[in-house]
Amino acid sequence: MATQSFAQRSRSDNTANDFETLKRTIHGKLVEKLDLSRLGDLEGETLRREIRLVIEHLCDTENPLLNRSERERLIEEILDETFGFGPLEMLLKEAGVADIMINGPKHVFVEKDGRIQRSKVTFRDNDHLLQILDRIVSKVGRRVDETSPMVDARLPDGSRLNAIIPPLAIDGASLTIRKFGANPLTLEDLLRFGAFTPEMVMLMEAAMKARLNCIISGGTGSGKTTLLNTLSSFIPGDQRVITIEDAAELQLQQEHVLRLETRPPNIEGKGRISATDLVKNALRMRPDRIIIGECRGPEALDMLQAMNTGHEGSLTTIHANSPRDAVSRLETMISMGGIELPMKALRQQFTSAVDLIIQASRLQGGPRKVTYITEVLGMEGETVIMQDIFKFEQEGIDENGRAFGAFVSTGVRPSFMDRLEASGVRLPSNIFAPKRLGN
Repeated sequence: MATQSFAQRSRSDNTANDFETLKRTIHGKLVEKLDLSRLGDLEGETLRREIRLVIEHLCDTENPLLNRSERERLIEEILDETFGFGPLEMLLKEAGVADIMINGPKHVFVEKDGRIQRSKVTFRDNDHLLQILDRIVSKVGRRVDETSPMVDARLPDGSRLNAIIPPLAIDGASLTIRKFGANPLTLEDLLRFGAFTPEMVMLMEAAMKARLNCIISGGTGSGKTTLLNTLSSFIPGDQRVITIEDAAELQLQQEHVLRLETRPPNIEGKGRISATDLVKNALRMRPDRIIIGECRGPEALDMLQAMNTGHEGSLTTIHANSPRDAVSRLETMISMGGIELPMKALRQQFTSAVDLIIQASRLQGGPRKVTYITEVLGMEGETVIMQDIFKFEQEGIDENGRAFGAFVSTGVRPSFMDRLEASGVRLPSNIFAPKRLGN
């Protein structure tokens, strides 16, 4: 393909600048014309339709020579600036985008099909980007400014946002958005994508129904939250579930769910409500199960104690690269709270509380798999004893750079089978026979 000439690039840049100038002019006049007292009586689509008519009239007045596609694009972008999140709206609506990464106003990247690529979307300047960010975080009672330059928040569709702004971010505000659609991935979707096999689903479903305590372990972007949502769908609808998160993103389908969210300190440095505080309070709220979106600090000990004191069937996720690493990570998090427990006592707490570790991994090229389903057996001396029930064995990399392999059953029969049967859950007798399960 021939390289663009300097003249062509210049014309393209001028056209883009003219479009932005026209958009800012119309947006400014729109704000001047809006009758806020009248608009307060309108809601949702009715309000959007009213504003659209005003924008169409302004388009005809300011530049009647716009063609149909340019005019429609201009109207939609002004509506997004007025009601939504500006240029972000285009990326949030785009199918196939899993992550949005903004490194300053002019450098926007997305992850599609497991690969990171640059987007054509840009922001006008850093002030424009900060304006959109402030609109997002203010909707969920958070703030971001020079005194509090980092923030975790959520978007209306459940997507998770992390942002860091100057002076900490040198090249302008940086936003990272993990998209969660209005329609979360279902069990059938994950089976179709090859995240696990039907045999593994039968075991995970049985574990949920028999109220085994489970930890979902995995790295960033490995699908821990999606997997937690999927497992929670097996929880009976008549049980009271309390969820605790830093930024609420879980999408549980049960009717009886109480969602709690931590709170950062205010501008005076007061009023912080931590996950530890919420776990302690949740124990007084008559929960059948407690789900912590992610253990990342001292609340890990409170979670283990809850699992040990009548709240069986509880769930949480942690960042770790293997089931064995998950144990070490929990030990580290508990020590962060300044609680000096002998290592053996701490590990005994863990082994008596946790029944199953489910490891989620993002393999080379993007595929996400449940790479281990591991049972926690107990202690031998000061060592935690675990055994793999199912695992994924990688066999290579295909021509597209994607890892491939097969799930296998290790031939180990879990020691909690009696608990499953006592709960009325029966699994096929051959499910644990050593064999290859599929791709």
